[in-house]
This record gives sequence, structure tokens and C-alpha cells, in this order.
Amino acid sequence: MDAPVDRIRQENAKALADPESYWTEAAADLVWSRREGPVFEKLDLPPYGRWFAGWESNLAANALDRNLAQGRGAKVAYFWEGENGDRRTLTYADLARDVHRWASLLRDSGVSAGDRVTIYLPMVPELPAAMLACARVGAIHSVVFAGFSEAALAGRIRDSESRVVVTADGGYRRGKVVSLKPVVDAALRECPSVTRTIVVRRTGLPVAMTEPRDVWFDPNSAPTEVPAVPRAGLDPTFILYTSGTTGRPKGVTHGTGGYMVWVYRTMQRVFGIRPEDVFWCAADIGWVTGHSYIVYGPLLVGATSVLYEGAPDHPAPDRWWEIVERYGVSILYTSPTAIRAQMRHGERWAQSHALGSLRLIGSVGEAINPEAWRWYQANIGGGRCAVLDTWWQTETGAAMVSGQAGGAFVPPKPGSATLPLPGVDIRVVHPDGSPAKAGERGHVIIAHPWPGEFLGLWNDADRFRSVYFERFPGLYSAGDYALVDTEGYFWFLGRADEVLKVAGHRLGTIELENALIGHPSVAESAVVGVPDEVKGEVPFAVVVLRPGASPGPELEAELRALVRSAIGGIAEPKSVRFVRQLPKTRSGKIMRRVVAAIARGGDVGDVSTLEDDATVEEIRTAVANFQTEL
Repeated sequence: MDAPVDRIRQENAKALADPESYWTEAAADLVWSRREGPVFEKLDLPPYGRWFAGWESNLAANALDRNLAQGRGAKVAYFWEGENGDRRTLTYADLARDVHRWASLLRDSGVSAGDRVTIYLPMVPELPAAMLACARVGAIHSVVFAGFSEAALAGRIRDSESRVVVTADGGYRRGKVVSLKPVVDAALRECPSVTRTIVVRRTGLPVAMTEPRDVWFDPNSAPTEVPAVPRAGLDPTFILYTSGTTGRPKGVTHGTGGYMVWVYRTMQRVFGIRPEDVFWCAADIGWVTGHSYIVYGPLLVGATSVLYEGAPDHPAPDRWWEIVERYGVSILYTSPTAIRAQMRHGERWAQSHALGSLRLIGSVGEAINPEAWRWYQANIGGGRCAVLDTWWQTETGAAMVSGQAGGAFVPPKPGSATLPLPGVDIRVVHPDGSPAKAGERGHVIIAHPWPGEFLGLWNDADRFRSVYFERFPGLYSAGDYALVDTEGYFWFLGRADEVLKVAGHRLGTIELENALIGHPSVAESAVVGVPDEVKGEVPFAVVVLRPGASPGPELEAELRALVRSAIGGIAEPKSVRFVRQLPKTRSGKIMRRVVAAIARGGDVGDVSTLEDDATVEEIRTAVANFQTEL
């Protein structure tokens, strides 16, 4: 085994054997106003660990004041690019002034430590500034993706009992002006806890202002210095609601000390940030990836980041590559779905731009299939860049499994997230909790607390225990499938609930999808199960073709045969349907649940985050044709 792998395993063993010493050392770079008691306490009840309980700090002070004190005031914090061509450059000093403006406005609005603030903004610089202002005054922010409907927004405001909502007149998406303030106004009819709405001018759209509740944010107001409020390690920093097809969204809640140390350490270990780097996490701040790797992580290490408002392929498919070239991006971190979408557009868009500034490219959000990995490295990384796949969840706070370029780079295997980060005791087990052997698929569990673990679910302790800790008592159940190969590399196979049961055989949908993407004509795929009287379920596949490929019965037969050859006859799709595009969120993630709901004749649920509503009807037509043939 390679020396880097040995070093990483040794460091992981050290972190797990003596978490107190390891994480005390990791926290030493950060500023604390109090250090009392142990860093780590093991508990008998979920979440089975307490981190930095007696310590005090402030996340915003570490992200800004600490950088100013170290002479980074003139360094660029964000290169911001609006979809409509607007551009701004914010130094750390500029961002700090904006945060003080926001903090002063929040304080004048009656916000104090522990209060909740809901933020419903497009991807503009005011979004990270408002988040940091909440952290500065000790408030708990709840960022809601600015594509959610008024009902989804209202539910999140009610659950958190927010006092203040931050929004904008609107934003830009695919060349259109998207209204936001009217959505907030409609939502607030059901939210009596809200006493103040702060509105950012972005588009110039006329909006109704309800006095005295509604006020405009003035970016030119004189900043009033607001002191950072010390927060205990276990004090919540933010609530991030996860959505689903049914049931109330889960309010995943992260703390202060453990989250701060964990995301800071992962920026070092995973990305190996250098002073000259320009870091671009091409996600949306409305998701945890954006919280950790657009806002808190990069600012904690004093990095320069790119913040982009719009769609990845508007007005043309080379918009991302234009941005990489303009700002000299050295690290790009995006989703496999976005990579496959670029594959569909073809290599020529990337080849028309100078991407030589890139030194590291990564993926996040779901397992990356080997074909996308290789395309990404060859056409975006120029064959020279390391490709880092990362596995983690909203609940874990930041990366848990990765190639770790910042420490010792692990020899990659296309499609594998490689090895756990130091302090992560992640395992693959059978349904009865016994260890899975090398190459055996099983459930992903985490056997030891880690600093970035979430505190719980907001106002829902019973659900917290039942969802995450009852399946395997004493262990965190991630809800994913994976296997570990003979060299200890992790291969993640998707959600455990994204499994088909065909004639008694359990098949992971991601295995079928990867087989389909292996065909040179296929850019993207989604596989779900549809009811079958004999087999229980049968696979149903929808695919998006690459440019120049022609749909038809011959190609469908090829694809079915490809899956049969790669996995077995039991996995062969009953039908393969060709669509223009798959239903995706605006952050680029495939909404497989929409395909599944349509295929099974159920309600698709909330689809307000879809990039293109027309995809739903296209899938309906594909399913209807399939059912007619059956």
C-alpha cells in the first residue's frame, strides 16, 4: 500500500484513540474567548458526544476579525458574478463592513442571541454577509433556498419561530427576473412570529412594503461596529431544513465549536488551501455544501472564493468555464450531476477557454460514476488535476470521506471517495449490524462521534433518535449503501431507500445508472422501480443522450443489454425512455424522487426547487407510454 495511505490511516487511528489531544491541537489556530473543560465528552445517549461544551468562541469573529488581525483586510474574500453580468469584488475589509451593517440592523430589529432569522435570498454577497451577521450577534440563521414555494418557506419559518426574515425584491435565473418579496409576503400571512422583514434591492422590481414591518437594507449606511457575542461550543449556529416527499422537513441543527473546528480542518485536509488559491464551490448556499464550502470554510482559512448567482449554462454552456478563466479559479468543487450535464453539452465548450489555473477539481452531492470522473479529469482538469470525490451529508457538517489532497494525496480510483478523514470511524455493516466483508454491499454507519456532528433536529428530539440512532443502537445510521474494497477504499452506492426489489433481489439504482452512463451515447440516467405483479418491481430507466446520439429501439435494446451484461439479467430495465433532460434542482442535483413518484402514480410533492417544470410533464409522458406498452 502507498505511503500516503499509511500516513492517513495512522493519523485517523491517532484521532480516534485520543480525540481530546487531537482536536485540542486542531482548535489551536482558532480564537476562543474561553477554554474550560474537555474538548470531547462521550455520552450514553444520542448524539453520543459533546464537543467544546465549556469553550466559547464566535464563528463570525474567526471568519473575519481573525483574518483582519492577520493582515488580510485587502485580500479578496469574494469575486461575485451575477447572472446578468453584474460583478463585484469584496475584500475581507469590505465584507467585514457589510457584516457590521447587517449586525447593526439585526440588533436594531430586536434580534439577540438565540433568536432565529430566516434568510431567503438569491446568490448575492448580502447572503453570506447576513449569515455572518447572525453568527456575530449570536442569532441562529435558517437559510431557505430561494426557489422554495411560499408554503415551504412558511413551514420553515413557523417551525423555527423566526423573528426576522431577510429577502430581496428578486433575483436572476436563466435570463428571467424571479420575484422573491411577494413569496415572502404570502408566506408571512401564516407566520405570526415575524416582526421584521429586511429587503435587499437586487433587480429593481417594484414591491409592496408593509410598514413598520418591512425595511430596506441600505448598503451605503455608515457601519456601526457590533461586538461579537461569545457563544458556547454547543450553542446552535444554524438550522438547515432537509426536504422530502412526505412529512415535515427535518431541521438539522449545527452548533458552534465542533462545527467550526471540523469545517476548518476539512478545508485544510481535503483541499489543501494555499494563500494564492481561488476557490469555487459551485453550489447554492441554500444547501449545506454552500454553508460549509462557500461561507464558513473558505473564510475560516482566509481564502478567496467565487460566488455566482445564476445557472451553469446560461446564456451558453461555457458560462462556468468563462468564470474559471476570468478569475483564475484553482479549485473547483461541484456535483456529479453538473459534470454529466457538461458532458452532454460536449467538450468544445470547455476547450474554448484557458483552464490552466485549475490544480484541483472535486465532486460532492452523490457518488460520481467512473465515466464522469474520467471526463472531468481529462476535459476540465486537463489530465493533470487531482480529482477529489467527497462523501458527507447535511448532518455531518462537512466532508467525511475524501482523497485528502491537503494532507497526503491518496492514489485515486475513479468512482471511489477513497478513505475516511482523520477522526471518522465509518463502517459498512449488514442489516444485523455485523461487519460486511470486502466487496459486500451494506449499510453505512459511523461508530464514533466527530466534531462536526449535528446537535439534533430542531424541536424534534424523538425523530432525531428514531431516524439516526435506532436502526443500529449506539451508532449513527447514514441511510446510505456502500462497499469497501480490499484496500479499504469506500464506494458509495446511493441511499438505502433508493433500492429496487426485483423478484426478491435488491438492486441499488446507482449501479444500474452507472451501467447506462457507461454507454458512449448516454450523458445522464435515472432508474426507479415500477410495480410488477410477478416480480414486485421492475427497473424503469430514463436517459438523456449526448449531442449527436439518436434515440430509438436499437439504442434502447443496446442499453438494456448493457445493463444485463454489467449486472445481470435481473437488473435489465423493462424499458428505457429518452428525455430531453432529467428533473433537477437549481443546484444541479437529479430529483429521482420525482421520477419515482410519477412512475408509481403518486404525488410528486413540492417541486418548487426544480430548474425546469417542463421536465415533470416529459417524464409523465415517458411513463404513460411505458405503461401503455405494458
